[in-house]
Amino acid sequence: MSDAPNRRLVLDDTAVRRAVRRLAHEIVERAGPLNTIALVGIRTRGLPLARRLAAVVREVEGLEVPVGALDIALYRDDAFTGGSKVAVGQTHLPFDVADKTVVLVDDVLFTGRTVRAALDALMDFGRPRRIQLAVLVDRGHRELPIQPDYVGQVVATQAGQSIKVSLTEIDAGPGGEDAVHLLDTPERANGEARKAP
Repeated sequence: MSDAPNRRLVLDDTAVRRAVRRLAHEIVERAGPLNTIALVGIRTRGLPLARRLAAVVREVEGLEVPVGALDIALYRDDAFTGGSKVAVGQTHLPFDVADKTVVLVDDVLFTGRTVRAALDALMDFGRPRRIQLAVLVDRGHRELPIQPDYVGQVVATQAGQSIKVSLTEIDAGPGGEDAVHLLDTPERANGEARKAP
């Protein structure tokens, strides 16, 4: 389905909801005992996705899985290049990560550099028993040896394309619906910023 010459709808709001539910069920089945699991959303769009996953787990299993937020701005390998100012958000981990299975949650997996930064940031808070990765979209083109444990949708992309994830909690777009679009636009120069803003 195409809604503009350079913009193609990959997942609509219904497909996003289904992908989140599928991810939550896979985490319940494979991550280990629920009382040892914590979901940590990588800011910005990973956090609402982590909260949605926790809500599905609560609905299906009747158990609360703790949710945290991780800001990786200062851990990025491109944070201080080009003289740019780094916008730092809030990290909030309301639990001890030690001996937890921490599932990092993000919207798009691309080069792997965002996840590498998230691993560095998380380890500053303790030593989890295990760290796993859940992403809504895997678009390929890895630059680091990082692979997700749970994937909502694999989207094959080319060099001149980017992925734009819209979530109602953050993006006040037309209709306010969840969506994933594939954009035919020039990629930015560095890193995982090649996800559309």
